[in-house]
Amino acid sequence: MIDDPFRTDCSTDLATGIVSAARTSLGDTLRSAVYFTPSAFDILYLRQDLYDSSDAARTAKQQLVELERAGFAEVPIRTLVAAEGTVSDIGPYEFTVRFHDDGFVVRVLQGDAGVVLTTDSMNVSAFEDAATAVRRLLRDA
Repeated sequence: MIDDPFRTDCSTDLATGIVSAARTSLGDTLRSAVYFTPSAFDILYLRQDLYDSSDAARTAKQQLVELERAGFAEVPIRTLVAAEGTVSDIGPYEFTVRFHDDGFVVRVLQGDAGVVLTTDSMNVSAFEDAATAVRRLLRDA
């Protein structure tokens, strides 16, 4: 499902690229792909078996996006923690994976844009491929 017109500044090319990268990395386990900014979101992909209507999907995804928007406020802290020479020395933030009983939520942030991917349960190594590809697309947009 690609909303048209978009409620965010997401272009059709970017939306197509995000969905393609997620589908390539995560395959049929991908449940949804949502592009979001601090003030709006677009459902870029939604597996057909999940919701009875577009309104039901938007309501469910709005709750998820509201939770994940907290990541924008975390940027200064993550940047400080990852700064070279600090005690933690863990490197820059890449992406977040949240584990749930029946699947995962992956959040990728780049500047003032983010993507949330939801999946069924699966091998977690595919998340790095998906997040890296999505982050590259967001950075180049």
